[in-house]
Amino acid sequence: MSDSAPEPGRGPGPGPEPPPPPAQAAAAGRDPAADDGPAVRLGTATGRAVLLTAVLGSGMAMLDSTVVNVALPHIGRDLDADLGALQWTVNAYMLTLAGLILLGGALGDRFGRRRIFVVGVVWFALASLLCGIAPTAGVLIGARALQGIGGALLTPGSLALIQAVFRPEDRAAAVGAWSGLGGVASAIGPFVGGWLVDGPGWRWVFLINLPLAAVCVPVAVKYVPETRDPNAGGRFDVLGAALGALSLGAVTYALIAAPDKGASPWVIGPAVAGVLLGAAFCWVEARRRDPMLPLEIFSVRLFSSINAVTVFVYAAFSGFFFLSVLQLQVVLGWSALEAGTALLPTTVLMLLLSARSGEIAQRIGPRLPLTAGSLLCAVGMVLMVRVDRGASYWADVLPPLVVLGLGMTALVAPLTATVLASVDVARAGLASGINNAAARAAGLVAVAALPLLVGMGPDAYRDPEAFGDTFRKAMYWCAGSLVLGALLAWFTIRSTCLRAPKPTGEPPCHPEATYHCGTASPPLDPGDA
Repeated sequence: MSDSAPEPGRGPGPGPEPPPPPAQAAAAGRDPAADDGPAVRLGTATGRAVLLTAVLGSGMAMLDSTVVNVALPHIGRDLDADLGALQWTVNAYMLTLAGLILLGGALGDRFGRRRIFVVGVVWFALASLLCGIAPTAGVLIGARALQGIGGALLTPGSLALIQAVFRPEDRAAAVGAWSGLGGVASAIGPFVGGWLVDGPGWRWVFLINLPLAAVCVPVAVKYVPETRDPNAGGRFDVLGAALGALSLGAVTYALIAAPDKGASPWVIGPAVAGVLLGAAFCWVEARRRDPMLPLEIFSVRLFSSINAVTVFVYAAFSGFFFLSVLQLQVVLGWSALEAGTALLPTTVLMLLLSARSGEIAQRIGPRLPLTAGSLLCAVGMVLMVRVDRGASYWADVLPPLVVLGLGMTALVAPLTATVLASVDVARAGLASGINNAAARAAGLVAVAALPLLVGMGPDAYRDPEAFGDTFRKAMYWCAGSLVLGALLAWFTIRSTCLRAPKPTGEPPCHPEATYHCGTASPPLDPGDA
């Protein structure tokens, strides 16, 4: 996953949610670094407070993403929930987050990044409390949707605070520190989640956000300067956000309901409604003066290509991490702590090697790393079909996870850099926000669709043999999605796209653009799911 090089897993969980690609600075298409901010120095008390606030805020969303999957079998048993309810436990959060993240960034630009960030943290904490005390699966799913709204408010503001508040010469160091600390939190997330699930219980996976928020909010209010985009104006695209979220929600409902209800009106109706709502969303966005998603940005071929690659890659990641944690607990009989810890190699490899991967991609271009990384991930997922009853961690589980981690390390940083290089600097925030939303939406659909594609029934996770059979089929589907992503990268991404423009005026790396591809280092993402 969604922001730069090392994206050890947020954002989307495996343990870690697959790391969402570029994201967090994605306010609303404007570059917060261009604002006339207060120019805080990193080494001052205020600078340290700003960094702490950003790390705690993004850490809440990231930690929640990395630990929820580990808790799913326990949630299912405790609340008597079927597989569809577990899918919604993951997807309700991703649905509202993907649908509203661009709007959340725009709100921060207009009304103040600190203000909207604090509102997001408080909202997220209250929704987490509701998750922690949920008496039924339905209440938990609703609370998870509320959590996603809070995440959409705080996620864009986390990095935007750093970019807007710190003086230019300190921003790179501040972003690096933020990313590094977030990466450490991401690495320990599955371990903490497994310990909580096996110890005090799965409800503490959500309740742990309360003390984090209790520290984050007072520090933010007291020490973090307020910043806004002086050019932010126009009307908010509430209609576009609503249509986009409703479209995704209707399609997701149809996919999750199909294994149980078949081709009934309860499935066909929402599916058709989702398609029509999606068409209405595109119609509205094409005609608004100030759309949430300006469709003309997709006329840039490189931007469209790299987002298509993102969809195939992150669909595979989300499906893999959703099902693999269930496989380890349901079929192999491992505890939540063992399952969460088992998946750590992917996160650790990304944490250690992603920065180097970004440097290599800058030197040789993104085409080869994107292609090779996707194929390596596909190999890792195919190797996972050997993970069945009686499997050994060292001989059967670890090798595919190492291969997967190396593949993710190779492709995530170049993907992020290419997204940011595909547009001019003024639209970098918008580009990274769209790419993050694309990754979330791809994960949402994958988690909903995979059980249907492989014949996984509502009670499959209660039957180790049945679940194991469908899990193996799902791994082939995930590998196929990665192969398609690799082919797209090879045939549509140029190796010169990250190359610095020559002083004499070398033409842009994509013919439709009227500007050079940016070569500034992409912001690092701590996380994310």
